[in-house]
Amino acid sequence: MKSRVLLALLLNGFGMWLFASPAMAQTLSGAALVNALRKGGYVIVMRHASSPREAASKDVANPDNTRLERQLDEAGRRGATAMGDAIRTLRIPIGIVLTSPTYRAMETVRLARLDSPAAVNELGDGGQSMQGITDGQASWLRRKVTEVPPSGNTILVTHQPNLSRAFPEWGSTVADGETVVVRPDGKGGISVVGRIKIGDWSQIR
Repeated sequence: MKSRVLLALLLNGFGMWLFASPAMAQTLSGAALVNALRKGGYVIVMRHASSPREAASKDVANPDNTRLERQLDEAGRRGATAMGDAIRTLRIPIGIVLTSPTYRAMETVRLARLDSPAAVNELGDGGQSMQGITDGQASWLRRKVTEVPPSGNTILVTHQPNLSRAFPEWGSTVADGETVVVRPDGKGGISVVGRIKIGDWSQIR
C-alpha cells in the first residue's frame, strides 16, 4: 500500500514537472534574450530608472525640471544612458516608445535616447506621488502588453505601483530601471520571457 502511494506521488510530481517545464524553457537571458529581441515582436516593460523618493528642491533641480518633480539620481542617469547605448550596440530594433509623463520617466527615455517617445497618462503616477493609480490604468497596461508591435519592439516606461496593480504576480518585484520582456501571442495572451536589470544591459554580449 505504501509503495503504491509513494509511486503515485512520484508520478504526480513528474507530471507537474512536465507541465511546468515548457514555461520554464521559455525564460531567456543574456545572448539568447538579445537574439530574440533582435527579431522584434516583444514588449519591453520598464520601471523608470533610479530616483530619490523626494521631489527635487529648487537648488538641485535640473534646469528643465520647472515643476520640481522627482528626477533621476546619479545611478539612474548612468543606468539609463548605459541601457540606451547597449540597445543600440546590440542592434535591438525599437519601434513604439510610450512613457509616463512624469519627469523621472521622461528623463529615463531622454537619457536612453529612445526615438520619438510619446507620453501617455495611463502610464503615469496619477499626479499624486504614486497614490493615484486606478483600475483603469491597470486595465490599460494589461491590454497594451498584449498588442503585437507593428515593427521592432515596443517599450513602455512606467512606475512600480502601475506594474504591481496590473501584474500582481510579478509587478511588485521589478527594481528601479529593470525591464520585463513580454511576448504577446497575438490572441490576447502574453508570456514573460526574460528580465534585465538596468545595470546588466552593458554586460550582455
